[in-house]
Amino acid sequence: MQIGFVESEAEIALCLDLRRKVFMDEQGVSEEEEIDGLDPVCRHVLAVDDGRAVAAARVKTSGDLAKIQRVCVATAYRGQGLGAQLIRYIVDALTGEASLAVVRLGAQTQALGFYERLGFTPVGGRYLDAGIPHQDMELRLADRR
Repeated sequence: MQIGFVESEAEIALCLDLRRKVFMDEQGVSEEEEIDGLDPVCRHVLAVDDGRAVAAARVKTSGDLAKIQRVCVATAYRGQGLGAQLIRYIVDALTGEASLAVVRLGAQTQALGFYERLGFTPVGGRYLDAGIPHQDMELRLADRR
């Protein structure tokens, strides 16, 4: 298993293909909502196992804030800790960036416990994103440095 930030268009295409399967095919998110035009301004993270894309996410930064978005794991790889590995990889990388203070994500509410175990805390109220209940969560990087 390899996890890393990607640069090539081919690797970004693998991320998008996995997101299509998870969000559009499984969860019924529309293409307009999933393919939102922000991918070119984000950094993408991909987990690959035996040449197959098995988990992905993207990170969008603005000022001292990094937002983890579009976290997904292929069906066959769920429940094995891969999602946690992916988030830890991203947070570890972001912790090394002195200009960043906060990591935020919009968690589907069924995943709140998962993100809390990784050190994130809920902020604000719950809301619908693509018709799915979400809650913003944050992790202060100063607490990790």
